[in-house]
Amino acid sequence: MEIAHLNQLIELEDNYWWHVAKRSWATELLKSYVAPPSQIVEGGIGAAGNLVRWRDMGYNVTGLDFLEESVQHASSLGLSSVYRHDLHEKWPVQPASAHAIVLLDVLEHLKYPVLALRNAAETLTDQGKIIFTVPAYPILYSDWDERLGHYRRYTSETIRQHATEAGLRIEKLSHWNSFTLPVAFILRLMRKMFPSRSGTEFPRVSHLTNRMLIRLASWERSLADRIPVPMGLSLVGVLSK
Repeated sequence: MEIAHLNQLIELEDNYWWHVAKRSWATELLKSYVAPPSQIVEGGIGAAGNLVRWRDMGYNVTGLDFLEESVQHASSLGLSSVYRHDLHEKWPVQPASAHAIVLLDVLEHLKYPVLALRNAAETLTDQGKIIFTVPAYPILYSDWDERLGHYRRYTSETIRQHATEAGLRIEKLSHWNSFTLPVAFILRLMRKMFPSRSGTEFPRVSHLTNRMLIRLASWERSLADRIPVPMGLSLVGVLSK
């Protein structure tokens, strides 16, 4: 992750619809599978807003990130168990101690995601869960993904394959962010055909639009509690041993 992108995350993640919606997805899944004060490990903490939220809910939280600046920022927020670490390496967490591991838009940044998933599995209790999100549709891979440091975008089949190779099974898998897919599909294909020199800034939206998108994401999440969402810009799921 670029430092400029981290600074933008720090500025936006408490209120910007994308971060709010993704954190809400992960939080609802956490509450469904594990209750406070369960031990949670987040790999790829970014601006650490998720860890703060879960700590305040009563969870015991640990964070790992390759970027030293992320770790320093997390420490400045009062988070003590945060460490600079490459997820490809054996995790600095007691084996079979984590009730849940959260990987939100992380696997696409890893050259060897199966290795990271195996390391994650070693830290899980027998009933532990891995909650994840990844960007969907390889056809949409563009300079935007390259600037973000993505190795890939995912299909359902790819995530199933990675889970199987890591000795894990899928308990839940759904698309999310279906409501922005048509516009995003056009914009990403345009960027693919006409690469941009611009950075990785999140598109700014009005306060009203931001609130509307948060509400749409909430409705979509409610739908996904009953049936998997068949299409969307990202995939969200739960893995277990």
